Amino acid sequence: MSAAIEIEGLEKSFTLHLRGGARLGVLRGLSLSVEAGECLVLQGASGAGKSTILRCIYGNYRPDGGRILVRNGAGTVDVAAASPREILTLRRMALGYVSQFLRVVPRVDAISLVMEPALERGATQAEARERAAALLFRLNIPARLWDLPPATFSGGEQQRINIARGLVAEQPILLLDEPTASLDAENRAAVIELLREARGRGATVIGVFHDREVRDAVATRTLDLAAERAA
Repeated sequence: MSAAIEIEGLEKSFTLHLRGGARLGVLRGLSLSVEAGECLVLQGASGAGKSTILRCIYGNYRPDGGRILVRNGAGTVDVAAASPREILTLRRMALGYVSQFLRVVPRVDAISLVMEPALERGATQAEARERAAALLFRLNIPARLWDLPPATFSGGEQQRINIARGLVAEQPILLLDEPTASLDAENRAAVIELLREARGRGATVIGVFHDREVRDAVATRTLDLAAERAA
């Protein structure tokens, strides 16, 4: 497989237990391919399935059908059929993920949280701390906050911690779900620059960005899910 991610016939629906078990189909036969160095931006109205695609790739959601082939070094993993252990290994070695919310252990300090993915991928303590510090600096998190738990931070500061954590390990694939939604113009610009640098080193990016400025600055290609459904 030459592509970094290859999705074939992806199907995903959800059971609405408060509606008598009715099934809501979100993804129906979706296929796409994303190469190294590309930034594919997912577009569509709320409920079109943008975040669902990212969560299926990351292994948070188990698809109802289809394949999700993700390149991991010289091999390929079908996330749709992989075991939990295989998915955890894939996340550690190949997948960086930035969600809309920071979910962490409340008492852990910010720089330790950011360092963790780099350590899991084999960086030394010194290397991980250096990378984490560089990202926190570029994302305008003051050094006086680095040793404090992010639960005490503002929403924008928490999201910047989330972004730094997603980028620190320099995984070859980055999944981004509204990473700049709570950021001001200065910090959006910092994220744009970091994503351009990630692409420059060959990272594959799939993201959801409602902010048009960010979307236009980072996208090499867009996928309109409404058009996909109509096709």
